[in-house]
Amino acid sequence: MELNVKTLEGKDAGKVSLSDAIFGLEPREDILARVIRWQLAKKQQGTHQAKGRADVWRTGAKMYKQKGTGRARHHSARAPQFRGGGKAHGPVTRSHEHDLPKKVRALGLRHALSAKLKSEDVIVIDSLIAADAKTKALASVFATLGLTNALFIGGAELDNNFKLAAQNIPNIDVLPVQGINVYDILRRGKLVLSKAAVEALEERFK
Repeated sequence: MELNVKTLEGKDAGKVSLSDAIFGLEPREDILARVIRWQLAKKQQGTHQAKGRADVWRTGAKMYKQKGTGRARHHSARAPQFRGGGKAHGPVTRSHEHDLPKKVRALGLRHALSAKLKSEDVIVIDSLIAADAKTKALASVFATLGLTNALFIGGAELDNNFKLAAQNIPNIDVLPVQGINVYDILRRGKLVLSKAAVEALEERFK
């Protein structure tokens, strides 16, 4: 499958051939959902912590004698049923990570790329290089291309001027090709790949 290549100025720069094994799959929502869930779970800090009865500072003495009062049997005022007591079964600091097979992760990335191409949201740019690190100038270039919500994937090394100029533009993300991931692809409207990124992806999934 062939796709037109453009420059940042919007001019034609030839064509590029895309592999059907990477960009031509029928997208499966279940695989994409599994990969996104794995990514977001890995991203969670897991620093939530409630105080249990062992963490609450209150007296540990028995509240009143066991028998003769006509009231229920109680011991410590730290018990969860009392105001000021510890929380029962509250959240604790932990990792939310879970395993996902490497082959499923790789398949998820190919399905995400295929989903973007199927919806005609993939643009190939000759090279992501900016003459100056000027946000205003790059924003006008994006406006000319009609890019208001996009993920840019460059080669192994990003052009520093382009990266600095793009980082303050809302809804625009820039990543090197080794940082490409399912969540970032699907959360943005357009996927903009440099020719170097396409070649690197072809090599990666060869």
